[in-house]
Amino acid sequence: MADAGLHVEEILRPLVSAPPGRPFVVAQLGQSLDGRIATPTGESRWINKDAALDHVHRLRAAVDAVVVGVGTAMADDPLLNVRRVAGRNPARVVIDPKGRLELPRKCLDGNDTARRLLVHAASMGAPDGVEEVVVAPAADGKVDPRAVVAALGARGLHKLLIEGGARTVSEFVAAGAVDRLHVLVAPMILGSGKTGLALPPIERLSQALRPATRVFVLHDGDVLFDCDLRSSR
Repeated sequence: MADAGLHVEEILRPLVSAPPGRPFVVAQLGQSLDGRIATPTGESRWINKDAALDHVHRLRAAVDAVVVGVGTAMADDPLLNVRRVAGRNPARVVIDPKGRLELPRKCLDGNDTARRLLVHAASMGAPDGVEEVVVAPAADGKVDPRAVVAALGARGLHKLLIEGGARTVSEFVAAGAVDRLHVLVAPMILGSGKTGLALPPIERLSQALRPATRVFVLHDGDVLFDCDLRSSR
């Protein structure tokens, strides 16, 4: 177990050193010790502390695009830019299969030069502030995560951060579309509320994902689990 404050380069090395021109997908999830990402009322700010937020911003600065689901875009209205560390802003991508995103949204505001894309299940016109609508195949109202990765890669966006919410992260993990999963665990017990990862049920422990994992303690008490999901496939 290492102190993350002294190992920033080591934590980011798998992402930064990933071969260019090929997809590399990092997903991140912040949660309590008991696997909760929000209270029953939906309150989630802030389960994780400042060091965890800094880490998320470092990830943003190291990728080509940050991806969120439409639920997160509407509920949290995140900026999805880089503010807490030095670095460039990534492209912002909102997965919105049915085109239900209500505008304006901060992540689609035209206050910087970062690209902005929407992922729909059918061809639709791009609203103001959106560079392009990406069409990806969908089933039961869910787009195929692997198709999203391929479509973004075809547009030069190879290194991706799947930032939220938990449902979107879970869908990408379940589809085998994630290379590294960063789980930021706060020393907090909620006892109830919304859970983090939710994957299809398994019958035997032999079916469980057992990724090679590095563990880093952040300077203010949160713990980062860096899971190599490629090692479990």
